[in-house]
Amino acid sequence: MNWTWSRFDDLGVDNLYDALALRCRVFVLEQGPYLDPDGIDRDAWHLLGRNERGVLEAYLRIVDPGVKYTEPSMGRVITSPEARGTGLGRQLVAEGVARCQAQWPGQGMRISAQAHLERFYGEWGFERVGAPYLEDDIPHLAMIRPADLAAA
Repeated sequence: MNWTWSRFDDLGVDNLYDALALRCRVFVLEQGPYLDPDGIDRDAWHLLGRNERGVLEAYLRIVDPGVKYTEPSMGRVITSPEARGTGLGRQLVAEGVARCQAQWPGQGMRISAQAHLERFYGEWGFERVGAPYLEDDIPHLAMIRPADLAAA
């Protein structure tokens, strides 16, 4: 997997188009009506994973601390339908956590995770905080990766 780690202004039109197309394919077409462009992309780092043919198969963003939450926040975590079940999702999250730790050493992370993925995110030390809630009609959980794991 070839990874690209960029600020919004440095993505370029092809990367931006491919990221939004993949996000739309999954978050809008698979999961239902949803306004994906939320005005936060400009205040985030974007991690794109392309296969050997240059096809975008994985994406996530890390929102700057203080924009959405006090901590940096990982979101829009996505793999293409064709790549599911290959372990790419785990590779993507591991890469995202590592990039976040390098960008903001010693800080924790926060996510708004789909509830059925609690165990998945727990593999990287994310812990549930509070009760489940609905976000875009999908059950979600607030989860935090404590700052003391940042050195681990």
